[in-house]
Amino acid sequence: MGATCRGDAVPTGADRRGVFAWMLFDWANQPFQTLIVTFVFAPWFVAEVVGDPARGQALWGAAAAIAGVCVAVLAPVLGAVADRTGARKPWVLAFSVPYLLGCVGLWLATPAMPDPTVVLVCYALAFIGSEFGQVFINAMLPSLAPRAEIGRISGSGWALGYLGGVVSLLIVLALLAPAPGSTLTLLGAPPILGLDPGQGEPARATGPFAAIWYVVFALPMFLWTPDAPGRPLRGAVRAGLADLRATIATARARRDLLLFLLASMVYRDALVGLFTFGGIYAAGVLGWGMFELGLFGIVAAGVGAAGAWIGGRADHAYGPRAVIVASIWALIGLCVLVVLTTRESVLLLPVPPGSRIPDLVFFAAGGLLGATSGALQAASRTLLVHQAEGVMQPGQAFGLFALSGKATAFLAPALIAAVTAATGSQRLGLSPVILLFLVGLVLLYGVKTTTEQHRGQAA
Repeated sequence: MGATCRGDAVPTGADRRGVFAWMLFDWANQPFQTLIVTFVFAPWFVAEVVGDPARGQALWGAAAAIAGVCVAVLAPVLGAVADRTGARKPWVLAFSVPYLLGCVGLWLATPAMPDPTVVLVCYALAFIGSEFGQVFINAMLPSLAPRAEIGRISGSGWALGYLGGVVSLLIVLALLAPAPGSTLTLLGAPPILGLDPGQGEPARATGPFAAIWYVVFALPMFLWTPDAPGRPLRGAVRAGLADLRATIATARARRDLLLFLLASMVYRDALVGLFTFGGIYAAGVLGWGMFELGLFGIVAAGVGAAGAWIGGRADHAYGPRAVIVASIWALIGLCVLVVLTTRESVLLLPVPPGSRIPDLVFFAAGGLLGATSGALQAASRTLLVHQAEGVMQPGQAFGLFALSGKATAFLAPALIAAVTAATGSQRLGLSPVILLFLVGLVLLYGVKTTTEQHRGQAA
C-alpha cells in the first residue's frame, strides 16, 4: 500500500535473522492460497459440500468477490493510515485474528451441507485476514535493507512461499489424503488422527492445518523482525489520505505509468481468477479428488519457481514488457486449452472412454500456469521500476502497484460467478478470464518502454 511511501517512518535495517523471519511470513501464509483457495478445500467444497459444480463455483465466486470488494475498499485507507502510525506489526496481528478464525471455521463444512453460508463466511474472513496481513508485511520491506538488496530479499521471500506451498501439499498427501482407490495415504498409512474420508475430514482439516502452520511460522516475524516506532493514531487518517491522494495525482500525470498500472490491475486480477478456480474446474469437469489436486498443485508451484528464474533471464535479455506480453499470450492459450478440455474431448477432439489424456493435459496446463505466472509477476515489478524511474520514489511506486492490485480484486471472481450462474456451465464460467487477459494486453501495448520514450523525446 501507500505504506511503502514514507521511508522516514522505518528503521534503518534488520539483521539476517530479522530478514529471514520476514521472508518466512510468505511461507506461513502460503498454505491458505495453496490448500484452501486453489488445490484442496475449494474444489472439495464445490464437489462435495454443494454437490453441483456450477452452483458451487458460483457460490464460491460470490464469496471471493465480496471479500475482494472489502479488501479493495479498505486497503487504501488502512494502508495510508498505517503509513502515519508507523508500526506495522500491530496491523498484521489484528488481521491475523479473522484469518485464524476463518481457517479454523472451515472444519464446519460437511458433505451435502443444506446451507453452506457459514463456510463461505469463514472463507471470506480468512481471505480478508490473509490479504491485509500481506499488505502490511509488504510495507515493512523497505526497512529491511538498503535499496540495492530489497529485490533479492523480495524474490527470496517469494521463492520461500512457493516452497511452503509445495511442502504443505506434500504433508497433506503423505498424512491426510488417501490415494485414489485406496484408504491409505501416500505413506501407506490411514489418514492421521482417524480422519474419515467419507465425511470429508481430510479436506476439512486443511483449514485448521493452515491456521496452525501460520501460528508456528509467522511467530518469528513478530519476535525478530524490527518494526517502525509506533505513533499516535490521532490525525493519522486525514494525513494518510492526503499522502495517498498526492501519490495518485503524480501517477495520473504520467500516461505510461498510469496505463501500466491499469493493465497490471486487469491481468493480475485475471491471474488470481485462474488460480482461484483452476482447481475447482479440474474437480468438477475431470472429477479429480484431493490426491490428484495435490499433485497438480505441486507441479504448478514447483515449475513456478523455475519459471520465475527463467523469466528473470529473459527480462534481462529482451526487457520486461516482452516477457509480460509473451506470458499473457501463453496464459490465454492455456485458458482456451482448459475450457476446451473435458473428460470426453481435448480441443474438441474426442478421446477414448477412460483415457488419461485429459488428465495429462491438465497437468501440463498446471506446469505452464506456474511457469508463466512466476515470470509475469517478476517482470511486472521490473517494468514498474522502469516506468517510475525519475518520476517518484520506488516506495511510492510499489505502494501504487499494491493499490492497483487490490482495486479490482473482486472483478474476476464476480464475473466467473455471474457467468457460471447464468449459463449453468463451469466451462463457460471460466471464459471471462480470457477477456480480462485480452483487456490487460491491449492496455499494455499502449505503454512505451524506456527506450521508446527516449526515442520519442529525441524526435
